[in-house]
Amino acid sequence: MKRSRVVIPGGVNSPVRAFGSVGGTVRFIKQAKGARIEDEDGNRYIDYVASWGPIIVGHAHPVVVEAVRSATARGTSFGAPTEAEVLLAERVTELVPSVEMLRLVNSGTEAVMSALRLARGATGRDKVVKFEGCYHGHPDAMLAAAGSGVASLGIPGTDGVPAAAVADTLVVPYNDLDAVKAVFVERTEEIAAIIVEPVAANMGMVRPQPGFLTGLRELCDTYGSVLIFDEVITGFRLGLSGAQGRFGILPDLSTFGKVIGGGLPVGAYGGKRALMQKIAPEGPIFQAGTLSGNPLATAAGLAVLDLLSRKGTFESLEARSQSLAQGLQKLADEVEIPFTSDFMGGIAGFFFRRPPIRNYADVCAADHERFKAFFHAMLEQGIYLAPSGFEVLFLTTAHGDEEIELTLEAARKAFKKVA
Repeated sequence: MKRSRVVIPGGVNSPVRAFGSVGGTVRFIKQAKGARIEDEDGNRYIDYVASWGPIIVGHAHPVVVEAVRSATARGTSFGAPTEAEVLLAERVTELVPSVEMLRLVNSGTEAVMSALRLARGATGRDKVVKFEGCYHGHPDAMLAAAGSGVASLGIPGTDGVPAAAVADTLVVPYNDLDAVKAVFVERTEEIAAIIVEPVAANMGMVRPQPGFLTGLRELCDTYGSVLIFDEVITGFRLGLSGAQGRFGILPDLSTFGKVIGGGLPVGAYGGKRALMQKIAPEGPIFQAGTLSGNPLATAAGLAVLDLLSRKGTFESLEARSQSLAQGLQKLADEVEIPFTSDFMGGIAGFFFRRPPIRNYADVCAADHERFKAFFHAMLEQGIYLAPSGFEVLFLTTAHGDEEIELTLEAARKAFKKVA
């Protein structure tokens, strides 16, 4: 860590990796296989970070490794179209009900930035509604009341973002449809888009309340605004059609990342054909990227989507998530610790607080000091959780009964320690 701090700010290349909210010594990872990772000191852990979501079929899956190896042998980047880009776009449009056209980019942040530009360009409006605690990458306008790494650092936003950059961002509480309606009544002709995590997964896991997503869809229809689902995390983790398929609500635009790159840097945004045709070179809204549609990332993404399409994959994955979440809840209840757990698809989440957990204020009111102690108690027993109470647990298809049992065995001891 001392060496890394000399040449890298904070010693890390993304802030939440720094253990800033939990303290202690950062683990530098040497290698991984399946559901396990190994650090540079030779310590092995059951991994629930999974590269913050992309590793859904387990680390170094042989099918994904071979796909990347084969692609690498043909060349790592061309700056020209490849068939794999078309294949991946076709695959996503087949699986996700609202996506008729897709543009590949290099990260979830870039996907969100581009989708917002498209929404503004298509509507001729500037204002965007976002929700407290929802994280949409680090475009300037989206760092207003963001979750995830910003929340983990205990800061409301960030220096370096001009006031003008967030002036058109209207922030309301997640799951508060009345607050959204009030904003639309006040700003009737000004709102270009609503952007939302359909299941909030950057302030821990928070489900949408019944009627919330439907209400957002209806408001956008009524006022001519664009509904954007940020499915960078939920896409292909809650099912092959993402949150929108699970809830049966179709956005106008969606953003993706993580899983569709199979562990390599990738992002995408897509939606209705009439909207996407406004993107250059077909339309007047410019967006570009030298490495967009990188052949290694598309190869890995295609391999992962093929693996996820195998019969019973998501049923098995969600069963593991359920076993973990309900097992943790039972153990916490046994020692009478205020605790709430939940699960959906390949995601699980928990808070040291009794339900309900509906929004960012509820998440902030959880016992984050107790989470800190629990995190270290688990880490000492070889369970690698995200180092923040504002994150979720990512399971993979490599997490089997043994991994769940060992995790719950460790949690039993950790709960007693923090009770």
